[in-house]
Order: sequence, then C-alpha cells, then structure tokens
Amino acid sequence: MTGKGKSRWANDEEDAALEAQKKREKEEKKRIKTEKARKLEEEKQAREAKERKAAEAQRQDHDEDEDATRPPAKRRRISPERESATAATTTGGSSKLLRFEGGAFGRCRSVENYDKLNDIEEGAYGWVARAEEKTTGKVVALKRLKIDPKDRSGLPVTGLREIQILKDCDHRNVVKLREVVVGDDTSKIENIFLVLEFVEHDLKSILEDMPEPFLASEVKTLLLQLASGVAYLHDNWILHRDLKTSNLLLNNRGQLKIADFGMARYVGDPPPPKLTQLVVTLWYRAPELLLGAARYGQAIDMWSIGCIFGELLTREPLLQGKNEVDELQQIFELCGLPTEETWPSFRRLPNARALRLPPKAPGAASGSAVRARFPLLTGAGVSLLNSLLTLDPERRPSAREMLAHEYFRQDPKPKVEAMFPTFPSKAGQERRRKRQTPLAPVRGQAVELGSVDFSGIFSGRDREERGGGFSLRMV
Repeated sequence: MTGKGKSRWANDEEDAALEAQKKREKEEKKRIKTEKARKLEEEKQAREAKERKAAEAQRQDHDEDEDATRPPAKRRRISPERESATAATTTGGSSKLLRFEGGAFGRCRSVENYDKLNDIEEGAYGWVARAEEKTTGKVVALKRLKIDPKDRSGLPVTGLREIQILKDCDHRNVVKLREVVVGDDTSKIENIFLVLEFVEHDLKSILEDMPEPFLASEVKTLLLQLASGVAYLHDNWILHRDLKTSNLLLNNRGQLKIADFGMARYVGDPPPPKLTQLVVTLWYRAPELLLGAARYGQAIDMWSIGCIFGELLTREPLLQGKNEVDELQQIFELCGLPTEETWPSFRRLPNARALRLPPKAPGAASGSAVRARFPLLTGAGVSLLNSLLTLDPERRPSAREMLAHEYFRQDPKPKVEAMFPTFPSKAGQERRRKRQTPLAPVRGQAVELGSVDFSGIFSGRDREERGGGFSLRMV
C-alpha cells in the first residue's frame, strides 16, 4: 500500500522566503511613509512656531508704542504682611489687596450754612461779602462768581481757573480757599460761591485813609511778602495777571495775602505762543501788553510789583492813565523812551510800528525820571524800582532775584510783622465806598492804538535841572 502524496499547491521553502521578503518590503514602505509624515508635521509645527513668534514680537512693538502715549496699567498690589506669610495662602487663606484711603467726589455744601453779615465789594469777576459759618461761628469771605445766566457755555473759564489755582496753592502770602458752596436752587448755575479766609483790609483802602505813608521799614516788609507770594506762584507756573493794591489783603497781624485770581492762569516754560493781551488793570499794565505782545511771561507781574512799590511810597497810583495811549505816555515820561539799546525788540510789537517818538537830541533829558520822582528813596531803592520798571521785559528781575536785592538788607531793616500798625476794618463793619480805580479788563479783543504821536512829551524837559530832592526851572 502506498502513502498519500504531497499536493502540488503546498508552500515550499522558496515560497516562504518570497513571502517574507514581500512582508519586509511592505513594512519598509510603511516606515518610510510614517517617517515622511513625521517630518512634514515637524516642519509644519516649526513654521507655525516661527509665525507665532513673529506675531508676538509685532504685538509687543505695538504695545510699546501705545504705552508711550498712555499711562502704564496698574498691578494688583498685595499687602506686605499677607505677601510674606506664604503659609496662609497654602492653608487656604486669601491675600488682602493693598488699599489706601482717598477722597471721594460728593455734593457741595449749601451756602445756607453761612449767615451773610455785610457786603465788601464788587469786582470784575464776582461779588464779595463777609459771612459767618453757623456751626462754628468762624468769619469768612464769600465770593459769588459772576455768571451770565443767558450764557449757554456754562461756568466761565476764569471761574474754573480761579478755583483750580486756589485749591492748588498753599502759601502764607496767598489767600486760602476753604470750600466751594452752592445755592439751594441747583438749577441756577450762577449760585456758586467761593468760601475764602477773611482778611480785614486791602492795601488800597488803607492807603486812601492813611494820613502819612508807610515807613520805609514797613514798605520793605510789605514788598518782601509780596515778592515771596509771587515767587511761589511763578515757581508753580502761575501768572496772576492782575496784581494791584486792591487785590493785596492785609490782616491785623501785619501779614499780606495775594487775592483775586480771576485773571490768573497756568503757563509753561516757554509760555504758550498766544495769550490774551487784555489782562492786568490799566494802571498796572506792562508796556509790552499795551503794545500788543501776544507772548509774555512772569515779567508782567514784576512790572505790576514796581507800580505797587511806587504806590506804597506816594499813597496814590503811580501811572494813572485815562486810556491805553495816555498810559503809554506816562510810562515813557517816567521810564524814558525805548531805544535799540534799552529795548531791542520794541519795534517788532504790533502796536509799536505806528508810534512816532521824538528824536533823541544831544544832551536832552529823555531817560528815567524815577530818581527825580522819588527824591527821598535810597540808592538801592531807586535801583530796585528802576529794575522793576524797566521797559524791556527781559531785563526785569524775577521775584526770587528781588528777594535777594540789597535794598532789603540796608537800614532801616524790614519791620517785624507783629509790630505792624492796625487799622479799623472797613470790610468788617461797613459797605466799602465806590472806587475810582478802573476795573480789571474783561475778556475780549485786543486794543488797537493806531497811529499815535508822542513827539512832544519831553518838550520843556531841557529847561529843567534836576538834583537830589528838588527841581529848578530856568526862567
């Protein structure tokens, strides 16, 4: 019996080797395909990472540009005791935010908290009255801002500036603002009052009633306080722009305070290129303002101080012009004619181009007449007054330079404030009588002088021979 035979379809060793080779080739192709897919994925991820990095850099550049024009964002600050105690945070304790106590906006108090006692005066920008606070009995000055109810622009810029400047100022020679109060009828914008510290006198009323002028030591004390207050204002970039004796208050302890900031404003260095020319009361207005200067600085306040200096010596305003032309004429008669040497930029001012000035004759007296006007003033005093009343604003001293002047170191020394004489207070007892002093200018257009002839203002000067304390007229 024979055994069963092998099928011809059975796999032999050759078939097995071939099958194994095909399997290896298939796995190799799969590996190559997988490796290619992996490389493509890596390239894609690298490309996306590069794009994200470029976008992040661009966004940072943009943020830096924005940060240059806006304040930095605030970070949440943690109080030190909570920040150092890390155990409290790990055990579930919450960190406490760092907080500071600060003021908050609220309603203004009512003017009904004050009892009006009497009127004091009316100025260009408000009415002033004496009042008493009901709860404390403290006497204050109430200034009601002048606001036209028909004006739809709201609170005038002069009132806003006065409130802002008075709230920012803290100096013993500047009047203090206690608060701002309103009337009960808040629908009327004109019922806005400034509550100021009450000061018994102003220099104008004292000078009008004094039988004799201030002593030299008293004048020095008043000027030192005035220069100290103005130096503080100028150091803080504030121009008063209406210094005059009626805006200088004096209490019964000999302390002077600068008041009435209705025309004051903040300025920078250099000052704004275009400022209003219609500032400062006429008798205290600097010549560059009268000639139409649109750019000015601290020198206009220093000119006003010079006018106040002369008024303290004579008890009457130094330059009482009837209008802008007459004021200029009186300035030139006292301080001399402007020349290329004394005031190089004079002719470039708008209102100076049409002025006709007399020719300077050899030997003619056309310079400053301050020495002849104040024969009893010391040499240092004349030097200080001449420097304050210099026509060229660039040559006037600053308030700090004025405080260091030799005039205040000479005898007689400035009087101690506590030794100042006292006067009956008009503001505290009765209505102030109407003054003849011109009011501060109202905001508007600048004054055009036109063609003015000053050629004859020094006629007759050559017939005078001036000496110290007297004048001789040749006949």
